[in-house]
Amino acid sequence: MSSLKEKINTLEKEEIILALMECDGVQARAARKLGITERMIGYKIKKYNIDLREVEKDIKQQSGVSNQ
Repeated sequence: MSSLKEKINTLEKEEIILALMECDGVQARAARKLGITERMIGYKIKKYNIDLREVEKDIKQQSGVSNQ
């Protein structure tokens, strides 16, 4: 069983990734959507080791764009 802190961190990470995907990877727009500053989203991306290349890849897959 995970602690409350771990659950909150997991939820926060998932919401940041979702916001980034919905905002086409634009951190400033994702931050506004989440109601936080650009500086804070940058900090949280580092804190949760969010790979922006993976997010970008997922965005392209959802839009049907391939890398080939």
